[in-house]
Amino acid sequence: MKTMKGPALFLAQFAGDEAPFNSWDSITKWAADCGYRGVQVPSWDGRLIDLKKASESKDYCDEFKGKARENGVEVTELSTHLQGQLVAVHPAYDTAFDGFAVPEVRGNPKARQEWAVKQVMMALDASKKMGIGAMASFSGALAWPYVYPWPQRPAGLIEAAFDELAKRWKPILDHAEDCGVDVCYEIHPGEDLHDGITYEMFLERTGNHARACMLYDPSHYVLQCLDYLDNIDIYKDRIRMFHVKDAEFNPTGRQGVYSGYQNWVDRAGRFRSLGDGQVDFGAVFSKLTAADFDGWAVVEWECCLKHPEDGAREGADFVKAHIIRVTEKAFDDFADSGTDDAANRRMLGID
Repeated sequence: MKTMKGPALFLAQFAGDEAPFNSWDSITKWAADCGYRGVQVPSWDGRLIDLKKASESKDYCDEFKGKARENGVEVTELSTHLQGQLVAVHPAYDTAFDGFAVPEVRGNPKARQEWAVKQVMMALDASKKMGIGAMASFSGALAWPYVYPWPQRPAGLIEAAFDELAKRWKPILDHAEDCGVDVCYEIHPGEDLHDGITYEMFLERTGNHARACMLYDPSHYVLQCLDYLDNIDIYKDRIRMFHVKDAEFNPTGRQGVYSGYQNWVDRAGRFRSLGDGQVDFGAVFSKLTAADFDGWAVVEWECCLKHPEDGAREGADFVKAHIIRVTEKAFDDFADSGTDDAANRRMLGID
């Protein structure tokens, strides 16, 4: 067994235009002050990182990591959630997702998709230069509008969507192999990869690609009423990244999984700060540890009630309390009788 690393913090929800959240130097100092030992970096945020420079310059990457280390944290992974989303966009979401891209490709789905692929490729190059073995992303979605259809889906619709999704991602995954970096898809509603079945459909179409891995986040499974502990047992060999995020699901006679178009505060299913929701993190950390997960435990703060800075500081302590320092010996070693093969055979009555 191995001891996982942490706590780390995903910076996407904290980066902003006011200090200390508006520069790489100041936000890493703040994260360290909150008790974090690592940070996961949103690669689209120019206030924190110049992705193009990072993809081209080892010196820039060394300076980037060096500044973080000087301030007390390690760079755990880069994230391409927003760019990955744009690798596959159903036309119904063109307007909603256009803001994820640079202005010059907005309103042009083909140019936007090409830009997104280049962005994800650059993040893989940057990860390699930083010596990081995993990158977080979203799969994007072509089939999501038909997840619960009326009228019924025509035959072959979903198969065609996943064929196309795999076709778009296969060159990226091949580049990830060249870089020695796993692409860890966050299994997430709104993405075509939103549960285990859809992940398997994608995996099959990419030839069980070694770099098509998982980002495990139990909060998204709570809101789907999916068994988040069994999920670890099933996919432990593919889970290469871990978002520590809490959630709760409290259905009523008026709303359930779909939550009646309500805002986050009024939904039956909602994200919460660590410890305020329903995820059994004692069991989650135990299963991941038993499965030899030795990556980072990365807090992703999302809560409709608590202030983000309070959630961040509490989250660091929460993760520290849950990381299991693995044992190097069995608890009953004191009772070892020192038997050997011959003694074992006698105990079994074997001549």
